Amino acid sequence: MSNFPFVSIIIPCRNEEMFISKCLDSIIANNYPPDKLEVLIMDGMSQDGSREIVKTYALKNPFIKLLDNPQKVTPCALNIGIKNAKGEIIMRMDAHATYEKEYISKCVRCLDTYKADNVGGTMITLPRNDNTMGKAIVLALSNRFGVGNSTFRTGINKISEVDTLFGGCYRREIFDKIGLFNERLVSSQDIEFNLRLKKAGGKILLVPDIVSHYYTRSNFLTFCKNNFRNGLWVIIPFKYTNIIPVSLRHLIPLAFILSLIGTLSFSFISNLFKNTLLFQIFFIAFLFIAIFYLLTNLVFSVQITIREKKLTYALLMPIIFTSLHIGYGLGSLWGAIKLLLSKQFWKNLKKILGNQYGQKNI
Repeated sequence: MSNFPFVSIIIPCRNEEMFISKCLDSIIANNYPPDKLEVLIMDGMSQDGSREIVKTYALKNPFIKLLDNPQKVTPCALNIGIKNAKGEIIMRMDAHATYEKEYISKCVRCLDTYKADNVGGTMITLPRNDNTMGKAIVLALSNRFGVGNSTFRTGINKISEVDTLFGGCYRREIFDKIGLFNERLVSSQDIEFNLRLKKAGGKILLVPDIVSHYYTRSNFLTFCKNNFRNGLWVIIPFKYTNIIPVSLRHLIPLAFILSLIGTLSFSFISNLFKNTLLFQIFFIAFLFIAIFYLLTNLVFSVQITIREKKLTYALLMPIIFTSLHIGYGLGSLWGAIKLLLSKQFWKNLKKILGNQYGQKNI
């Protein structure tokens, strides 16, 4: 690039003292001109050493600035960053990730070359703790059986249009066109924003040789809690937006859980009413779904065990995959129950259907 556009990097941060230094070091090591760059860290009033670390970096690197995020949630941090950004290009990064040397320049170049509105790359998932459990969780989150067609996690061979991606490098005018991040979405705000961008005709590109390294949770209990939370927050956005805020793949775990609960419940009810035929049909359906999932789980787990040449994974991977899918699905189910009890959801559903079928009011 002969003319480098000014880039504003926005990074939400809260209690990230373990990772913020690695993140900033990787940004400083990038080959993008420092005089064409600003890094805005929106801190959610951290109670560890994050703020002091950022202040130290800011003293040595004038393009790094610390901003306060008193609301302490990610979408508020992102919007504070966007409002304070000077760049014609705004790049969203995470504090618990690192970025390869040409990450910024490649994003900017591809944004211009392919006339895209948002560009991102593949995310190599790494364990926060380098133990067997942490590595098993990483393997599940990088596997198609674990995360479906989330290609920024599983990898991709060619530049492709996608519905969402990790981080993102946006043209500034996008935010003027479709608005900022939805501050009512504590989680899943990236998914909703990118789907809003796609609905407005925007082009989102995943470029395989743009690479970041993301440090994910390595504790099993924390992993399970996060799965439930992620499942919950693919459903809750239906309450706060007038578009369909998720892709089909995000709803598959919910469909899986409903199929298990539904077939088992109907078989139980049929048995109560002594309808042997219906009992057999529903119970066989339940067994088919459960056994099919178990066999598929075992196939992928064995493949990973053979590839990694570690027998421990033969036991761990089925547990990790199951906790990922069941936890996510139960979170979505709880979110669906909460939605059905919400008046706001039914109001938004009318708007969603109206937008979907081109009607102003239904």
